[in-house]
Amino acid sequence: MTALSEQALLHCSIFVFLCVCVCVCVCACIANVYLFPLCVCVCIFHPFHLFLSLSISGLSICGHNCMLTAEWMSASKIVCRVGPAKDDKGEIIVTTKSGGLGTSTVSFKLLRPERIGILEQSAVWVDEVNYDMRTNRNKGISPFSLRPSNPLGIEMDKGKVPQKDLEQIFPGMSGDFTSENFSASWYLIENHAGSGFEQLKIAASNLKKQATKKNEGSLAYVKGGLSTFFEAQDALAAIHQRLESDGTEKVEGSMTQRLENILNRASDTADTLFQEVLGRKDKADSTRNALNVLQRFKFLFNLPLNIERNIQKGDYDVVINDYEKAKSLFGNTEVAVFKKVYAEVETRIEALRNLLLEKLLETPSTLHDQKRYIRYLSDLHAPGDPAWQCIYAQHKWILQLMQNCRDEFISGGRVGAGALDLEGDTRLAALGRLGHSASLKRGGSLRSARPSTWRFETPQQVQFVEKLSDVVIGQLPNFWKLWISYVNGSLFSETGEKSGQVEKSKKNARQRQNDFKKMIEELTNRLVKLIRGALLPTTLPQGELRVYGGWEDKTELTGAWFTQIIHTVRGCHEALSTLEIPNDLLQVIQDLLLDLRVHCLMVTLLHTSEDVKRLAEKEDWVVDNEGITSLPSKFEQCLVHMLQSLKEPLEIKAGEINVLQLDQVQDKAAQLSVSIMKVFINCLEQLSMKADEDFNVSHNVSVDLSSPDRFSGIQDGSIPTSEQRLLIILSNCQYLERHTFLNLANHFEKHGLTGTEKINRVSVDAVRELDGKLFEAYIERRADPIAGSLEPGMYAGYFDWRDCQTPAGVRNYLKEALVNIIAVHAEVFTVSKDLVPRVLSRIVESVADEMCRLMQCVSSFSKNGALQARLELSALRDAVAAYLNPDSNTSFKQALDSLPQLHSGADKKLLEELLNKFKSSMQLQLTCFQPSNIQPIKR
Repeated sequence: MTALSEQALLHCSIFVFLCVCVCVCVCACIANVYLFPLCVCVCIFHPFHLFLSLSISGLSICGHNCMLTAEWMSASKIVCRVGPAKDDKGEIIVTTKSGGLGTSTVSFKLLRPERIGILEQSAVWVDEVNYDMRTNRNKGISPFSLRPSNPLGIEMDKGKVPQKDLEQIFPGMSGDFTSENFSASWYLIENHAGSGFEQLKIAASNLKKQATKKNEGSLAYVKGGLSTFFEAQDALAAIHQRLESDGTEKVEGSMTQRLENILNRASDTADTLFQEVLGRKDKADSTRNALNVLQRFKFLFNLPLNIERNIQKGDYDVVINDYEKAKSLFGNTEVAVFKKVYAEVETRIEALRNLLLEKLLETPSTLHDQKRYIRYLSDLHAPGDPAWQCIYAQHKWILQLMQNCRDEFISGGRVGAGALDLEGDTRLAALGRLGHSASLKRGGSLRSARPSTWRFETPQQVQFVEKLSDVVIGQLPNFWKLWISYVNGSLFSETGEKSGQVEKSKKNARQRQNDFKKMIEELTNRLVKLIRGALLPTTLPQGELRVYGGWEDKTELTGAWFTQIIHTVRGCHEALSTLEIPNDLLQVIQDLLLDLRVHCLMVTLLHTSEDVKRLAEKEDWVVDNEGITSLPSKFEQCLVHMLQSLKEPLEIKAGEINVLQLDQVQDKAAQLSVSIMKVFINCLEQLSMKADEDFNVSHNVSVDLSSPDRFSGIQDGSIPTSEQRLLIILSNCQYLERHTFLNLANHFEKHGLTGTEKINRVSVDAVRELDGKLFEAYIERRADPIAGSLEPGMYAGYFDWRDCQTPAGVRNYLKEALVNIIAVHAEVFTVSKDLVPRVLSRIVESVADEMCRLMQCVSSFSKNGALQARLELSALRDAVAAYLNPDSNTSFKQALDSLPQLHSGADKKLLEELLNKFKSSMQLQLTCFQPSNIQPIKR
C-alpha cells in the first residue's frame, strides 16, 4: 500500500468518501434521523463537494481565473484561492447565471508575506472574498498570497535594469516564478543582479532542500490517513452484508418494514391517549395564533382609522407612506382577513384621491400647493393626469378673471378683491415673485405710489388696463412655471432623479406641447383683445366688439394717459419675457404696443392742436424788448412739452420697431404737425381780425393819431387798439419765422420726427402769407388817412397854385402829415424797432405817390405856386429821406418834374432859406426819422 502513487491514493480516497456518504444516507433513512448537518459539514471540508450545483459561472480576481477553487458558501459568501495573480491590485468580477456579470466597487490587493514555506501543509494561505450577490458590492477583503517573496533564501539585490528592457530581452517570458512562462535569467537579473557565485550556489542548495521537504510532507500526509480509509471500507462491507441478509428473510418482510409497522402502532396509541389534551392544545394554539396575528399585524388593522385621523390633520405624507407600506406587504395577500382590511384601506385612499384632486383644482391657489397636491396624487397612483388637469383648470380660471375684470368695469361695479385688487396682498406677492424683471426693479411695481384720489381722477380705461395687467402678471408666471415643472419632471422629483413617473410626465408633456401653446396664445390674445376693445375698438372685428367692447360712453383719453397705458403694457410684456416664454407667443402684445404707440402719437398731435387753438385766449399783449409777446414762447413750450410726452411712446424697446419709420405714420404725423403750425397761425390771424368789442375795450378806438393817450393800451397792460394788435402780431410773425420755427425743427429732429424740412417750409410760407396780409391791413389803416388828408389840407382856404403869394414857409397840412407819420413811427417803434423801416417806407411811398398825383393834376403853376410846390415837395422828401425806396423816389422825381423850373437865383436862394428854416423849426420832430442805435427800453 505504501508503494501506491499519490494519484492512486487520491482516487482511493475519493471512492472511500463516496462510500461513506452512501452508507450514512442509508442509515439515516432506516433510523428516520435528520443528518443534513453532518452532510453539510462533510461537504464543507471536502474539496470536491457539490461543485456541479454551484450557481456561479465565472470568478476572476486581479485578472486570474479562480473558478476552479471557488466554493459557494451562501448567497453572500464565496471562498476561493487567488493563486498566482498577474497584478498586485485589481478588480473582483463574479458572473452568475441569474444576475449576470457583477464587479465589486472595492479593488482587491494582493499582499506578499515574507518567509513562507511553499509546501508546508500548515502554511496554506486562503484568500477569502465576501461577495454579496444581491447588491454586487464587496463586503470585505482579507488578502493573502501563496507566492513566497524570496524562494532562493538569500539576500535580494534589486537590479537597475528597466522593465521595458527586460521585456525586449526576454520576449514572451516573465520574471514571476509561478508563471507558466517563467524565465530564470529574467528573475536573477531582476532580483539578484549583484549576488556572487557562492551565494547562487547556496541558493541552489536551498531549492533542493525545499523540493525534498515537499515530497516527504505529501507522502506522510497520505500515509497518516490510510487507516481511516480502511475502516470506512470495512464498515461499508458490513452494512452491505447485513442488508443482503435482511432482504432474504420472508417472515414479516424486511427489517425496515417491521420497523415501520412498530412506529405506526406507536403513533396510533399516542393519538388515542392524548386526543383531548391535544384538542385543548390546538384551541389554545389557535387563540394564541390569532392574538399573535393581531399583535403582529396591528399596523394593518389600525391603518384605516389612522388614515382618517391623518387626513383630518392634513398629514398627507404620513398617509402616503403608510399606504405604500401596506400595499407592499398586503397588496397581493390571499388571506381573507387581510384582504378585507386592505379593501377598507383602498376605500379611504380613493376618498383621499378625490379630496386632493378637489384641492388641486381649487382657485386661487399657490404654485407650491399645486406642486404638493400633484405629488401626493402621483404617489397615490391617481388615475389620469392630475398635473394636466391642474394646468387646464388654471387656464380657464385666468381667462375668467380677465373677462370678469372687463365686465365689472363696464357694468360700473367695484372690482373684487383677490387677484383683481391692485392694492391687495395677492398683487404684491405676484409682483414680488417677478422682482428680477427690469420693469419691476424700479420699485417692485409697474407704477409709482398714487394719491388717495387716484381712483376718482384716473379714467376707467386706464384703471382697467392696469388691473388687467396685474391679473396677467399675478397668474400667468405661476401658470408657466407649472408647465415647465411638468415638462422637466420636477413636479415629481426635485433632485431631477429619473423615475418612471418623471419619464411618463415628460412623455405626456411632449404630446401636449401644442395644446399648451394654444392655451398661452388664448391668454395673450384675450389680454390684447380686451385692451383693444377698451382703447382701439376700430381694430377689432364687429363681432368681437360685443364681447370686448362697450367703452363708448367712457372718457376720451389724452396722449398722457396713453403713455401711461403703454408703460403698463410694456411692463407686462417685460415681466412675461423674463419667464422665457417664446417670442412668437408674445408677438400679439408687441403688435398691440405698436398700435398703441402709433395711436398715442396721433392722439397727442390732435390734442396738441386743440391746445394750440386755445392759446389765443392766453394772449396778454405784453410786449418785451424784442417786440413780441409771450404767445410764441407758449406755442414753442406747448410743442416741446408734446415732444417730451412722446419720448416714452416713441422710445424703441427690445423687439420693437421705430414707428416713425413707417411710411403711413410719417405722412400722418407730418400732416398733423403742419396742421398744428397752421392752427397757431390761424390763432394769430383771428387775434388780428378780432373786433375791439370782443376785448371789452373801454377807451375810444377812433382816437386821433396825435392823441397823447394813444399808447395807453400797451403802457398800462390793457387791450391795445386794433392797429397796435396788428403790429404786435406782425412782430410775432417775424419772430416765429426767424426763431421759433427753427427751434422747433431742431426739437423735432432731436426726438426723431421726420419731415421737419417740409414742416418748416410749410410753416414759414403760411406765416409769411399772414405777415403780408397783416402788413397790408396795417398800412391801409395808417397810410390812407395820411394820404387822404393831403389834398384837403393842400387846398384849404381856397388855395390856388396859379394865384398865390410869395412862399413864407411850409404850410401846415404838410407839417400835419409829417406829424402823423411821426406818430406811426412812434407806434411802430413802441412795438418793434425792426418794423419801423418796413412800415415807414410804405407810409412814405403812399404819401409820395399821393403828392405826385396831386402835383400832376395841377393844370398850371404861377411863379410863386411853383416855388411853393417845390418847397413842400423838397421839405417832405428831405424829412423822410431815410425811408425812401425806389418807388417813393420815383414819385418825388415825377412830382418835381411836373413843376416849372426855377431860373432866377433869388428863387433858388429863397427856396434854400425856407428849407433850412423848416428843418430848423422842426428839428426835434424830424429827429425820429434819423437812423439810431438806441434800443427800446424793456418794460
